[in-house]
Amino acid sequence: MPAGNGQPLHEDVTYEFDQFPEDRTEKDLETHVAPAIRAHMRDFLACIESRQKPVADIEQGYMSATACILANLSMQLGRSLQWDHARGVVVNDEEANRLLRRPYRAPWVHPDPGIV
Repeated sequence: MPAGNGQPLHEDVTYEFDQFPEDRTEKDLETHVAPAIRAHMRDFLACIESRQKPVADIEQGYMSATACILANLSMQLGRSLQWDHARGVVVNDEEANRLLRRPYRAPWVHPDPGIV
């Protein structure tokens, strides 16, 4: 049964722009994601104090980015890829692994996941 026993619900809504008018003039702010950014910032700062992991931990970001990169790489190569998460490599595919790295300008070198 829907909340309100089938009766329409009404609540006054506070829009983010009313609560944070500075968002209207922030040059590079993507306004549709401002509430999420603000919530992530609050969570991150709270986790610094509590010593807990944030809801968007770095490991989650790594897994999300890896999935997108591998999907694009698979499309580029025209074949499926098997990812070894523990080793951070595409299994039995040197071409794909080579494409995961970009050339760095000297004196910088690409970090080796096995020793980082």
